Amino acid sequence: MLGSLNSHEEEEDPDHYYHHLRHRAHSFVPPANHMRQLLSSCAELISQSDYAAAARVISLLSSSSSPCGDSTDRLVHQFARALSIRLNRVTFHNLLSSSSSTSSSSLSVTNNEALQTSYLYLNQITPFIRFCHLTANQAILEAIDGHQTIHILDLDTMQGVQWPPLMQAIAERGEPSNPPPSIRITGVGHDLETLRRTGDRLQIFARSLGLNFQFHPLHLHTEDLHIQLSSAVTIVPGEALAVNCVLYLHELLRDDTRDVLLFLRAIKSLNPKVVTVAEREANHNHPVFLQRFMEALEHYSAIFYSLEATLPPTSRERLSVEQIWLGREVIDIIAAEGNERREKHERFERWAEILRSSGFSNVPLSPFALSQAKLLLRLHYPSEGYQLQLLSDSLFLGWQNKALFSVSSWN
Repeated sequence: MLGSLNSHEEEEDPDHYYHHLRHRAHSFVPPANHMRQLLSSCAELISQSDYAAAARVISLLSSSSSPCGDSTDRLVHQFARALSIRLNRVTFHNLLSSSSSTSSSSLSVTNNEALQTSYLYLNQITPFIRFCHLTANQAILEAIDGHQTIHILDLDTMQGVQWPPLMQAIAERGEPSNPPPSIRITGVGHDLETLRRTGDRLQIFARSLGLNFQFHPLHLHTEDLHIQLSSAVTIVPGEALAVNCVLYLHELLRDDTRDVLLFLRAIKSLNPKVVTVAEREANHNHPVFLQRFMEALEHYSAIFYSLEATLPPTSRERLSVEQIWLGREVIDIIAAEGNERREKHERFERWAEILRSSGFSNVPLSPFALSQAKLLLRLHYPSEGYQLQLLSDSLFLGWQNKALFSVSSWN
């Protein structure tokens, strides 16, 4: 609620409330503590098809915020940009148009090279990705213990930053009389050239450790993924298979869970020793725009506040993460609809339900996984704001009292 409007006014006369809001959008620049409320009001105006009023509020928010201010400024800047893109698409009735000006590709906020750089910054300046990788790696290490041939099916390899620590941990287990196991990674991604470069880097690293290592790049389309999986992934008898789904499963969600269920059942048929799952702890998959918007605002507020507490405003890496990586996610959640959206995050309880219905059982994460996560935060991200919680045999990382990411293990 806006500060100068009381709840009685809104209940008695909603038309007066929105008339007042439209007037205020012309007449003043709001203080920082009202900016988020204006964001919510703008989303509500869009949901009610009051596009002219929403455009004026967006103009106000854009002119009153900055990508280089405090955390509220930066948050408002990104959300106002996403609302502006949504408004433009809705206004011209081209939400699902295939034209170049309004297609899903127009939601891309940067080129692939800048996106990859931003991802590396995200991995460096926040604990979220490293927490997911570290915890998943520990679950994999425990599941493949005692096996001499290891196959990792990684469903979203990106730059492969998850695997050097695991490879080093496996190499350190070897002895002169008992060499470390051989490792084969099937890396899945959207860009074969990026995958090949990732494989080359991992091969060089493995050679420095004296590991017997192979990397196989694999490009899979999200359509009929379960059929491609069974024909494209080779399983060698006697090898221990680990399937890594770190920040991946949400991309398979459509209007229902059919695709992800078929995919998980195909994974189950491969008889893996372990399936590691990491996802955002948020419901950004709600079909109603306004509810999805409010959920996103709460989730990303916590992330932006954590960056404010741990990094200076002038940090080049922080600016890249906020504008490119997080900005892309926010635009996807707010400006896109239906199958255009990729960031269809669900909470842990929903993923647990889907995994169990696919035949999987939750494998408790070990106390050592929790100890490692605590050490990661203490050594590299020393802020009291980060919180860890072991719940339902799974590990959650959040900021203050807001859970943001979960990692779980299944077989």
